[in-house]
Amino acid sequence: MNKITAAITAVGAYVPEDVLTNKMLEKMVETTDEWITTRTGIKERRILKDPTKGTSYLAIQAAKKILEKTNLDPKEIDLVIMATATPDMPVASTGVYVATEIGATNAFSYDLQAACSSFLYGMSTAAAYIEAGRYKKVLVIGADKMSSIIDYTDRTTCIIFGDGAGAVLMEPNNEGYGLQDEILRSDSIGRESLKIEAGGSILPPTEETVAKKLHFVRQDGKTVFKFAVSNMAEVSEEIMKRNNLTNEDVDWLVAHQANKRIIDATANRMNLHDENKVLMNIQRYGNTTSATLPLLLSDYEKNFKKGDNLIFASFGGGFTWGAAYLKWAYNS
Repeated sequence: MNKITAAITAVGAYVPEDVLTNKMLEKMVETTDEWITTRTGIKERRILKDPTKGTSYLAIQAAKKILEKTNLDPKEIDLVIMATATPDMPVASTGVYVATEIGATNAFSYDLQAACSSFLYGMSTAAAYIEAGRYKKVLVIGADKMSSIIDYTDRTTCIIFGDGAGAVLMEPNNEGYGLQDEILRSDSIGRESLKIEAGGSILPPTEETVAKKLHFVRQDGKTVFKFAVSNMAEVSEEIMKRNNLTNEDVDWLVAHQANKRIIDATANRMNLHDENKVLMNIQRYGNTTSATLPLLLSDYEKNFKKGDNLIFASFGGGFTWGAAYLKWAYNS
């Protein structure tokens, strides 16, 4: 009997209609389109403006795309993993609500938070369940309403982040396709470099924390950039070596869309000189945190062929980072 692997069998995504361009940001903070573009590669990002809708709305739309494409009965889904850094509320799982709303009434669900690495960690978790033979259909959703935690007077963060969601269905595969290997890492050295200071158990919400804007995400950009470049590139190179992959063997680099320079550095470390292999949509969406990887899969799905080798790479606050090697399981 062939070994069971966990393969991606369907992809869905959703981004809000409202666009926030660099030109619009020029009127909000002291910056320019040229400055943002040259340093990040971002031209615009999507924003969910409706204050009554949260991350769950984005996630539900992405999940519904998969159900529509596959004609899957949601009652067949065993598990919904909700990868997000911006849950609807601190208590009461967003994933549970999403699962119920899409009709996955036989599934259990939970939220997974590892900042920008959340989706990659979620794929790993889903694969472990499937490879163990415990579950057959796992929905992994990456979604974030980053605009809900951004201070639009802080030019170090407001130029970077956007809102969006992506989802994948993972199922057992007996042909050798799906997740082949992973390297996942974390280090609390980055705890103070990218964070929301208030709202947790150390510093609960008060009038003072709100007045001081301590509920918005803050980052030390230079420190985060330095660690992201070195660590994301290192694990991407390591996973290639561990699986005897050359740059010719790698068909696609699916890298977290935080900064074009970080993505370029990772590609260079992997000796991926063919720019067509390096997937990029940061210019359109910005950094959507947990949603960047599945949004890439959705945008480029038609380019993938059965058997293609994909290298996933991510880096997030905490710090969290990792790389994964996956063989694509179907032709679009």
